[in-house]
Amino acid sequence: HSVSRTSPDLTFVPACLPPDPVEVKELQRFVSNSKRLFVMTGAGISTESGIPDYRSEGVGLYARTDRRPVQHAEFVRSASARQRYWARNFVGWPQFSSHQPNTAHLVLRDWEKLGKLHWLVTQNVDALHTKAGSQRMTELHGCTHRVFCLACGDRILRSELQEHFEALNPTWKAEAFGVAPDGDVFLTDEQVRSFQVPACRKCGGILKPDVTFFGDTVSQEKVSFVHQRLAESDSMLVAGSSMQVYSGYRFALAAREKKLPIAVLNIGPTRLDHFASLKLNSRCGELLPLIV
Repeated sequence: HSVSRTSPDLTFVPACLPPDPVEVKELQRFVSNSKRLFVMTGAGISTESGIPDYRSEGVGLYARTDRRPVQHAEFVRSASARQRYWARNFVGWPQFSSHQPNTAHLVLRDWEKLGKLHWLVTQNVDALHTKAGSQRMTELHGCTHRVFCLACGDRILRSELQEHFEALNPTWKAEAFGVAPDGDVFLTDEQVRSFQVPACRKCGGILKPDVTFFGDTVSQEKVSFVHQRLAESDSMLVAGSSMQVYSGYRFALAAREKKLPIAVLNIGPTRLDHFASLKLNSRCGELLPLIV
């Protein structure tokens, strides 16, 4: 592999045992037998890049705090909800956008180059697969690095929006209280109150990250496209996901229906454990580089 070795950030990675040599061989056999491998990744592949997830035992957002991510309906309906979201996102963006791919992302990129990986679907919105160089890929839930207008559909880069925020809020300062999975931070209501949010420059509409928020649905067009890629595949590997969210889980159900072998690599239980051909309880960045 042309994988660069970087030290993983294990702050948000649950404790687990080193890979079992027998399991490594089983996954090696699984990947070797696959000619058109369909890979689905979740937040557990990005935790080693220092990005927290929601559900990991002890270290995920739900375990550390009672805070919950923004809901789609609330964001669309409420100006104060948007103000709170964007203020938090503005503070968190410099750090969140600087996260880099870890070994697991680079291995999957290399599998694609070698022709082992037919298609990659990520449930993550952090752009780390793109930064790693993956191309045969679908971002199922979108990406925080893009922003669009709900009214006219105009799109801009999130980095460009950061400049608009800075211009509108030249004296606004806020101290962050902890970091959340999707690039935002925790702020008090008092801090948020004076934050100015820009409208779409073309039509004055509401700007929203190009991300499927909780309570929203993935477009039927994207779902159909992913089903087509799955139909072309001969096996499925799930890496770093408990598959609790139906938008991703539906593809595992489809793979089971097609009688495709399914391997799961995730620390902790998943919704697939009772029907997966293979389940491994290891860090993605520790196990995947061992597969050649």
